[in-house]
Amino acid sequence: MRKLVTILLVSLMISSAGMAQVNAKFGYIDSNQILTEMPETDSLQKELKKYADYLDQQMKTMAMEYQKKVQDYQQNVAGMSDLIRQTKEKEITDLQQRIQAFQASADQDLQKKQNELFNPLIEKIKNAINEVGKENGYNYIFDVGTGALVYYQGDDILPLVKKKLGIK
Repeated sequence: MRKLVTILLVSLMISSAGMAQVNAKFGYIDSNQILTEMPETDSLQKELKKYADYLDQQMKTMAMEYQKKVQDYQQNVAGMSDLIRQTKEKEITDLQQRIQAFQASADQDLQKKQNELFNPLIEKIKNAINEVGKENGYNYIFDVGTGALVYYQGDDILPLVKKKLGIK
């Protein structure tokens, strides 16, 4: 009898949890697609490309200077004294290091510029998703473009879990 009561209680709990899930309303969106269809995207991409081209041109200028120094060194190395040869080698090594540092810095700078340009647009899309979620009674909206949950409505159980784990 005890097993029967336990089975009934467990099945009742499972069915009530299942009923709560039936009322949940799910949606999805591909934020990458909406981003490409936004009218502002084209002008932002052009601005980002212009900046990337500028950085690329600076890199090409440095590379040409490097090539020139290497060619000059290779052509004249036989007639150089040890002091001149060491000085030229150090110049070439220093320039190579500057080029590598510039490349790393340029990559970071380009990423920063992209964030600076696109974050307001991404925030605009996020706000629109939140508004659509609220207006249409969605509990969850998943972004299939990024694999993220972009909107949810429900209780934040973080404080309860922290309390359970003894975290303040």
